[in-house]
Amino acid sequence: MIASHRLFTHFLVYAFASLGLAPLSAQEKTEAPVWDTKALFEAPEFRWLDETSPVRSLLYSGERYRDHDTEVFAFYASPATLDPSVKGPFPAVVLIHGGGGTAFSEWTWLWAKRGYAAIAMDLGGQRSPAPEFKPGTSELIVPDKGHKQESRTPLENSGPGQGHPEKFDSIGEDVSNHWPWHAVSNAVCAHSLIRSFPEVDADHTAVTGISWGGYTTCLVASVDSRFKAAVPVYGCGFLFEGESVQKKSIDALSEENRAKWIKRYDPSSHLGNCQIPILFVNGSHDIHYPLDSYQKSFDRVPGNTKQMRIEPRMRHSHPAGWEPQEIGLFIDSFCKGGAPLPKPGTPVVGTDGKISVTIENSVPVASAALHYTTATGLRSEREWKEVDAVVDGTNISAPAPPADANTWFLTITDENGAMISTTVQFSPATKEG
Repeated sequence: MIASHRLFTHFLVYAFASLGLAPLSAQEKTEAPVWDTKALFEAPEFRWLDETSPVRSLLYSGERYRDHDTEVFAFYASPATLDPSVKGPFPAVVLIHGGGGTAFSEWTWLWAKRGYAAIAMDLGGQRSPAPEFKPGTSELIVPDKGHKQESRTPLENSGPGQGHPEKFDSIGEDVSNHWPWHAVSNAVCAHSLIRSFPEVDADHTAVTGISWGGYTTCLVASVDSRFKAAVPVYGCGFLFEGESVQKKSIDALSEENRAKWIKRYDPSSHLGNCQIPILFVNGSHDIHYPLDSYQKSFDRVPGNTKQMRIEPRMRHSHPAGWEPQEIGLFIDSFCKGGAPLPKPGTPVVGTDGKISVTIENSVPVASAALHYTTATGLRSEREWKEVDAVVDGTNISAPAPPADANTWFLTITDENGAMISTTVQFSPATKEG
């Protein structure tokens, strides 16, 4: 078991605070748990389980859980682990899986091939199966066995599982029993760990997560300002509103615990602190993170270094969540000097009945389209229509959607095939529907 003075110090901070022996001004102000960033920004102790494979595995120290120390399993890969002749330093990325997921060796491998050092941790107290490679090569045999839950091994010294009781019902217990608290802490610790590796360029790091990992990315990006970019996929805040499938679990809590969970762990309570560039990636029909909640989460982030990519009918899965090329391009633009994605302004409907949008871009725009729906009912089941827009340099125009359209946005695709969208627009009468 990994011993850690950092963990003991962190535990005492919370113990003293709960007894009223330490100032609680920040906690009282936000009504949220104070993640002790001074402690979390120190690299945790760790040990290699495999330090020779192209995708390596390790355990690092996590937070205490139910009066015992914990370990967190993670995969690590970099261009140098795939090819020892390649020298760093490399930019780095922290990868946060979604509900029912784990650390995926395939995900770290894909980012290492892209030129990044990558760490993917398990947030459910399990160890993923070792990856397999083509004999004598660093070419991964896919699909990743970790996608099958029965292939994973429970850790002897694990933190909380990732079920709804740990995510929601535990809110009435000590903060150290809350899954969201551990998830954020362990992701920030993974960031501190990868930054400590000699082959990593600690000043150019990013974070991305999928579904519950996107939710966690929203929190992590609001807590850890050391990142240069963040990309939450699907996940967002305002889970207590609208059609989110998580609303039922939140509403089942007592009135006191419901309010406490929202203030402590809904990203809407934290995204106002996000100071790093962020790209929100989602689909128009996502049942877990509907467009209403998504746009509100986007709006909660201050400043102008935020973008959105809404894909019509984007599938919801881990592979679908790490597939969009725009995730890597966005992170490249802040960590590797890559070209930025097209950045649309706010759509304006003119008196001529047309929508106009101005684009900031470094790569010429190839096409654009208007997407709208006049349907009602569950957002995940509404039919949408698409209309081609006109591209004139940095100006986009399209016919305004019909008067009975309740939700619409434009997508813009550059000559490299990278697609970005405008913010989602709602008619005032149906903004919540």
